[in-house]
Amino acid sequence: MSQQPEAPQAKQLEFVTLVAGGQNFCVEITQIREIRRWTPVTILPHSPFHVLGVINLRGAVIPIIDLAVKLGFEKIQPTERHVIIITAIEDRIVGLLVESVSEILGVSADMVRETPRGPEDPATRAIQGIIPVDDDMTKIINLSALMPSLDPVAA
Repeated sequence: MSQQPEAPQAKQLEFVTLVAGGQNFCVEITQIREIRRWTPVTILPHSPFHVLGVINLRGAVIPIIDLAVKLGFEKIQPTERHVIIITAIEDRIVGLLVESVSEILGVSADMVRETPRGPEDPATRAIQGIIPVDDDMTKIINLSALMPSLDPVAA
């Protein structure tokens, strides 16, 4: 009997799926620290349009970003139904306001499709791939590419 070597298994990836700007996105689960309900922010004068303000999270001042605006969609009017995803982007902690968080999505790496490239746009650069899920396309957000010049608001 000859034994054939097994084909290498595709790497398994895990994402948290979310809705921002009415669209389905996902973020690598390893970049998420916690998920919490919307709480009002302290507004910072002269901050960029996508920065809603800051919150105090167990003694740490965390900037809150409207993910929909950062991705080029309309500004979210936060309600108690919205969610803040606390993320770790390199050495920075940032909160992302989203409409909802759906589920944990486990996929093999070979299910991820390449993002079609069009005109150069920072929001498009931040989409590192697309996962076809049922009749929808879930876009993978590369948080480091989305916010490369994010200065730490909390000093």
